[in-house]
Order: sequence, then C-alpha cells, then structure tokens
Amino acid sequence: MTPSGPGAIVIGLSAVVAAVRDGHAMVLTVRPPGQPAGLPFGPFDPEGDRTFELALRSFVTAQTRFDLGYVEQLYTFGDKGRDAPVADLGDGAGRGGPRVVSVGYLGLTPHAVDTHAPDSAWADWMRFFPWEDWRDGRPPALTAIEPELRRWAAVAPSRLSRVRLLFALDGAPWNEERALERYELLYEAGLALEAARDRGERPSPSLEQLGPALGEPMISDHRRILATALSRLRGKLKYRPVIFEVMPDAFTLSALQRAVEAVAGVPLHKQNFRRALERAELVEGLGQLDQETGGRPAELFRFRREILGARPVSGLALPLLRD
Repeated sequence: MTPSGPGAIVIGLSAVVAAVRDGHAMVLTVRPPGQPAGLPFGPFDPEGDRTFELALRSFVTAQTRFDLGYVEQLYTFGDKGRDAPVADLGDGAGRGGPRVVSVGYLGLTPHAVDTHAPDSAWADWMRFFPWEDWRDGRPPALTAIEPELRRWAAVAPSRLSRVRLLFALDGAPWNEERALERYELLYEAGLALEAARDRGERPSPSLEQLGPALGEPMISDHRRILATALSRLRGKLKYRPVIFEVMPDAFTLSALQRAVEAVAGVPLHKQNFRRALERAELVEGLGQLDQETGGRPAELFRFRREILGARPVSGLALPLLRD
C-alpha cells in the first residue's frame, strides 16, 4: 500500500550507471515523455521488495533492458522539495502529497552496449557538466559562464572566494573532485537551468544565450544526483581500483589511461602514469598484442583482481600532464 497525505514518505531509488566508451565517460539515461533526460528511477515497495538493491536492479532492467553489474549505494537525497517538479514514480506522489526520499546508487559496467529499450540511451557525462572537461585545456563552457559567475559573486567577498576556489579562477588550482559543489553553486547562482524551473520561472535571456555552456538539465534533481556520483567516482579513483570496473578483461595501457582521463576530466602524464601503475602492481601483461589499435600493436594487460583479497589495495595516482 502506497503511503499518502501530509507526513507520509515515499522511498524512490535512482541509479547512476556509468561506463567508458571510445574515450568518453557515459551514463545511462531515460527520457520520460515530454521531459528532459533523467536517471533510471522507481519506487521502493516495502511490502514487495526484499532489498533496495534488488529492487533497483529489477526496475533498471525493466526500464532499460540493461543488467547491472557492480553497484554501491551513493547517497540518500531527502531535502524537502527535492522532487520539484516531481519525478513521476507512478505512486501519486506530488506537491501536498507524500515526501519523496531518494536513495541513489552508483553502478559501473565495462559494456556500454545499446539497450534497445524505448526512451533510454547512453549519454556523454560532459553533456550535463561541460565545464568539468579539462582534457584539452580550460573548457570553453567555463570561459562562457565566467562573466555570469563573477557578476553573481560581486555581491559579497565570500561568494567570490568560493567561485575562485571551485572554478579555478585567478590562478586557483582545479580540483576535479568538487563536481557536486560546483553544480550546487551554479544552482544557487541561478546558472543551472533547473533553478529557474524549480521556481516556476522561465530562464532569463542571458541564460538562454549561454546555451550548451550551462549543460543539459535533467528531471527532478537528477543532475544533482549525477554530480554526486561524479564527485564520488573521481575521489575513489585515487584510493580504490574502481576504474577497472569499467574496463574489459583485456586492455591496453593507453586505453586504461584514456578511461581514467575520461572520468577524472584531466589529462595525465603518460610516463608518470605508467610508472605509478607499475609501482601499484595492479596489472600484468598477457603476452598478447592488440591488433585493433590502428597503429603499432600494443600489449594487452589484465587487472590482477585476485590481489583484492590478499592485501589492501589503493587506487591510481593521477599525475597531471602539467606535472
């Protein structure tokens, strides 16, 4: 029985399913009729569902025809009004109705295969956060939104300090892990398109002129959930070998570096990356060559997954190209 009325709580489940394809970080999206893209989501039935994770796996497969592999709980999103406009969970939840609490999950897969399910597709993560991609230098999107950021920050010194620190302005270093804080600041500054939508307003002409630099909006607070997942995944790269969950069984070291760069959004120094990889003893050569590289054949490697149960294992160092 679905709870209803003031004080009632509906538990929803949202899935960020990430992969790397052709050097791009991808996320699995769904598109409800007449709405922007969103993450796979659905209600948790306390009477019919045995666990959150089993319920999540079931509705993700039902919505996208994709079977989840690695999954971990991400965060619980319970802010009042977080579902405005309400994501249709099929349970009648809405304004004046039950409060929606969403439990987010992060899923990783090495196979970003086409789902062949209606209204679901893989999308490049940077479509939603174009200012996060520094692989080819300072993102044009950040250059485009910087004047608006400075205009908003000019009201108070504390604002300017936050903007400088988060968006690497005036010589401040870039910290790729703070993706969620950047999105939340853009929302606070009215530079996330969801902010005007949630206030029931149309975007201002100045925002409309910025166009793709603001990134694509998502339903409900799904872009905030996605930003949370991006921050979590970027942080975990350094202390857990989580990148191998998006790699095939056999891979070249160049492909591994491109995958790390796609997720981290920064360029890495090739020689230093490989030296760090060797010191960590996370991979071993297979004695085979990849004949599909299009150039000189490169050696294939595998992740030494067996060491996970033998000793504490850290993640990968991220030696930036400028280092």
